[in-house]
Amino acid sequence: MFDALKRLLERESHTAAASPHDASSTGRDHDLRVATAALLFEVVRADGTVDDAERTVLRAAVQSTFDLTPQDLAELLRVAEEASARAVSLYEFTQVVRAASSTVERKRIVELLWLVAFADARKDPLEEHTIRKIASLLDVSHPDFIDAKLRARSADPRAPGS
Repeated sequence: MFDALKRLLERESHTAAASPHDASSTGRDHDLRVATAALLFEVVRADGTVDDAERTVLRAAVQSTFDLTPQDLAELLRVAEEASARAVSLYEFTQVVRAASSTVERKRIVELLWLVAFADARKDPLEEHTIRKIASLLDVSHPDFIDAKLRARSADPRAPGS
């Protein structure tokens, strides 16, 4: 499963902008990372059970997407999990992601959400509902939502059917 996740993440790796980062772009990058990781935590928590397999996939997804040092990854995940736990809605995260990413990047985030949901080899209706809400708030079209789900399911042969 992790080889499939790695291939998926490598297949659509982000390219960094050539211009140097100023303080405001660094802040936006941090906010995007926290918001993305928090959305992944929302899916992990959606069914009321935090599974080790889901946490492992979440960690791998964030690491591969943002290419962080182990210390930066641990700090980002700590901050994102706290933000997710105290959030009153998904909007605060989806607003940041939507403003800072392209349509293709938002579709990829939905794919990562599905990978996390499929990590425990079962598709919980509450996880699917959460991913649908997030996809809608990110303005990911229904065909792209379905494509992201199918790609995530094909990346993990243990994933349940639709």
